[in-house]
Order: sequence, then C-alpha cells, then structure tokens
Amino acid sequence: MVTPSLPRLGAVVVDAGVQGRIGEFRGVSGPYWSLRPLGGGREWEAEPAIVRPATPEERMRAGVARDNARSRGARL
Repeated sequence: MVTPSLPRLGAVVVDAGVQGRIGEFRGVSGPYWSLRPLGGGREWEAEPAIVRPATPEERMRAGVARDNARSRGARL
C-alpha cells in the first residue's frame, strides 16, 4: 500500500472511512493521521490511504454547518 504525501498542518481533508467526515490535519500518530473537526473538537485517527484533500465545496459546506451549530448555541 502506498502512503500519500503528508498534507500541511491545518489542511482541510476528507476521511472517506468515516462517511466522508471533513476535518483538519493535525499530524501523525503511528501509522494513522490525526484529524480534528473544523472549529475544534475531539480528534480521530484516519487511515492515510483513504484521506483526500477536501474540495472547495466540501470546505464551504463544513464551514456553514459549523456556523449554523454555533448560532444554535452548540459547543464546538
């Protein structure tokens, strides 16, 4: 299996293994990449082979969802 090149710290990526969950690249944890939800939250580990850069549309959708949750008073 070929490991993709490391994204820059803070890059917005999609974890295809978690229903397309969008997160921010935070670093490497053993054989996994550490990702965190946009705007903060609990990190999760992802298989590097199934992580890809987020499209502009995906980044915008994630940002709108975060802003909507914040406007409802959700803790992020």
